[in-house]
Amino acid sequence: RSVLLSPSDLSWISKIQVNQPAVLRRAEQIQARRVVKKEWQAAWLLKAVTFIDLTTLSGDDTSSNVQRLCYKAKYPIREDLLKALNVHDKGLTTAAVCVYPARVCDAVKALKAAGSTIPVASVATGFPAGQTHLKTRLEEIRLAVEDGATEIDVVINRTLVLTGQWEALYDEIRQFRKTCGEAHLKTILATGELGSLTNVYKASMIAMMAGSDFIKTSTGKETVNATFPVAIVMLRAIRDFFWKTGNKIGFKPAGGIRSAKDSLAWLSLIKEELGDEWLTPELFRIGASTLLSDIERQIYHHVTGRYAAYHDLPMS
Repeated sequence: RSVLLSPSDLSWISKIQVNQPAVLRRAEQIQARRVVKKEWQAAWLLKAVTFIDLTTLSGDDTSSNVQRLCYKAKYPIREDLLKALNVHDKGLTTAAVCVYPARVCDAVKALKAAGSTIPVASVATGFPAGQTHLKTRLEEIRLAVEDGATEIDVVINRTLVLTGQWEALYDEIRQFRKTCGEAHLKTILATGELGSLTNVYKASMIAMMAGSDFIKTSTGKETVNATFPVAIVMLRAIRDFFWKTGNKIGFKPAGGIRSAKDSLAWLSLIKEELGDEWLTPELFRIGASTLLSDIERQIYHHVTGRYAAYHDLPMS
């Protein structure tokens, strides 16, 4: 977790400028591209499943719907469909289960009962707005880790970005990092609320310098969530950081990624911008709650040649 960019002088951050027209052109290019078909598509969709942080972040979450979510994380695709594709013995699961801090115990218990080692991720630090006292936000991380979360998805204080307080942002994320201990730190930038692509790049850099294991686009609760222009800027920041330090930082788009087709476009973007070595759950995640259902529908169609009725895919 060495941080090789010196935080002692962050004046260079204010000089950064992102070329917005170039970013938008690149985003259009990606979206216009035809995604993979047939057998290749089925293989890529199964790969996409292994990157999903299967998420429930609703006010009406209960221990029973968290339990159902954990079961789905362990058995994401119907067994007979996996058999038809000859991958039923591969132990296919989602990458993690992501819940509110108060539901971490439920998720840990449900996964343990299912004999699964899928990690539990918890959002924290005053999710989604980040507008609570720092002391409270740090305590939230501590409690989630104590309850068994091994990944923490924190939100940054957007005010610090919008007012250009880069040292304060660095210091705050350093404290998040320290409080996480051994748990992975995923830093949510809430890019829809940062005002500009230049701010997205700057916040990405600060988050990585401060020791984040992942940078994540959104909480899923903003009006604008994961978009390709924002992703391109964050991925370029990850690449620049890697060139400068040799450290590989993960990327997690979240919010609004609902269709199998969307997931393929995101995989393709990672492959083109960062290369195949980033296409692993250690360095790429997709935050989603409904995406898995559509992927399973597409796999069902690939295997049977018809689209599933609602009752064909229970719990989706």
